[in-house]
Amino acid sequence: MKELFDSVSNDCSKLVTKKYSTSFSLAVKMLSPKIRTDIYNIYGFVRFADEIVDTFHEYDKELLMEHFERDYYLAKEQGISLNPILNSFQQTVNRYKIPDEMVQAFLKSMKADLFKTEYQTKEEYDAYIYGSADVVGLMCLKVFVDGDDKRFEELKDAAMRLGSAFQKVNFLRDLKDDYEVLNRSYFPNIDLGKLDAASKHLIIKEIEDDFEFAYKKGILKLPVEAKFGVYMAFRYYKRLLKKLSNVPSEKIMDTRIRISDPMKINLLARSYVKYKLNII
Repeated sequence: MKELFDSVSNDCSKLVTKKYSTSFSLAVKMLSPKIRTDIYNIYGFVRFADEIVDTFHEYDKELLMEHFERDYYLAKEQGISLNPILNSFQQTVNRYKIPDEMVQAFLKSMKADLFKTEYQTKEEYDAYIYGSADVVGLMCLKVFVDGDDKRFEELKDAAMRLGSAFQKVNFLRDLKDDYEVLNRSYFPNIDLGKLDAASKHLIIKEIEDDFEFAYKKGILKLPVEAKFGVYMAFRYYKRLLKKLSNVPSEKIMDTRIRISDPMKINLLARSYVKYKLNII
């Protein structure tokens, strides 16, 4: 009956995705059915780790993260975990031979959020984004190419740039909570308490460059099973960035940007038309 337990575990990861991110859940629905489960499984794992460091303030977060990492490696070694999120993730890791370096890089960045509050150099900033976002894109790419190492090597830089762009948009969107609640400042050499128009422009230009590279060098070349879903996520974050760029720098700490449900449906419809017309 292990198959039934695995199915329940996969359903748990899918539920986590739907409850925590309606936008990402919508994008996953646009993927081929044969790869959706594994993307849900990746999201469930990274979401739980992120929740530990960002929201469980009344608990010993360092101990929780220590147990989470230990239990993952036990699950990977034994091929099972009674934690359904870890059970489903280890299936995906083993099925697609996701390198442990990727998991370790992700966990390193998550653990940095337990104690590091400021990133003063570009090297520190890039290392954090690599672990917190780029490797998540690489994990997903492992699923998308289904063992095609040549295609993975061709697309990996674009997958990392797309992950970076998503993360940087999140940084801008969540600036108030990160800075005032969690006491974190990710952008190096920028005083977030006095964010000016020039600094904001530099951040947005950096994100736009990431998006352009990811679209031309990656999204257009993705396997058909993944292309539309990834394009949907790309369009969603591009729209978020556009809305953020229209907010004056002095107001961005006081504004919570979101995409309305009608706008998400509009984005979906327009993206689908482009996809069917083979424009992407």
